[in-house]
Amino acid sequence: MDLVTQAKWDSLAGSFDFLSQADDRRFAAAKRSLFAKIKGKTLLVAVGTGNDFKFFPPGHHIVGIDISPKMLERARLKVGEYQGQIELDAMDVTALDFPDASFDTVATVCTFCSVPKPVAGLSELRRVLKPGGRILMFEHVRSRIGPLGILQDLMTPLTRRNGPDLNRDTVANVHRAGFKIVRVKNAYLDIVKMIEAENPA
Repeated sequence: MDLVTQAKWDSLAGSFDFLSQADDRRFAAAKRSLFAKIKGKTLLVAVGTGNDFKFFPPGHHIVGIDISPKMLERARLKVGEYQGQIELDAMDVTALDFPDASFDTVATVCTFCSVPKPVAGLSELRRVLKPGGRILMFEHVRSRIGPLGILQDLMTPLTRRNGPDLNRDTVANVHRAGFKIVRVKNAYLDIVKMIEAENPA
C-alpha cells in the first residue's frame, strides 16, 4: 500500500463532495451515458466518497476500491442509495487482491491522474478483467492544445501536492498497458475524455 498517496487522499475526504459539486452538474449526463455500458460484475476503481454511485445504472454488482480508508468511510454511507449491490474495500490499484479475470467491466472516474504508477495500475486492471471485457474511463488528461498543455505542465508540480497531476497522457498509458482502444470521446475540450478499451482475448 502506498502510504503517501493514502495519506494525501485521506486528508481530502472531508471536502471531496463539496469540491465535486460543479463537476457533478457539468458531467452528469456524460458519466451516465458512459457507465450505461457496464456489463456483469464491475470493478469501480478509486470510489472516493461514493459520489459517482448515482451515475451507474441500477441492478448491477459493483465492487468498489479506494486507497483511502477515510474516503471509504464516507462512501459506505451512500451504498444504500444505489439500487443494486456494492461492496467496498481498501486496496491499491497497483496490487489488487483479486484473481485473474475476475470482472466483466472496469470503471474509473478521474483516477489515473492520481495513481503514481499509472501503467502498473492499468496493467493490474487488465489482469483482473476477463478477456474481451471492457474498461470504461472518465478521465482528465493533458491537452494537445499548445498553451493549455503547457499551462497544465506548469501547474502540475503544485496540484500534485494535494491532488491530481493535470498533465497525464492517459490514452497512451491505456495502450501501453496492453488494452485495445475502442473509442475516445471528448467530454470537455480535449481535457476531459471518455475512454473505452478492451482486454484482448
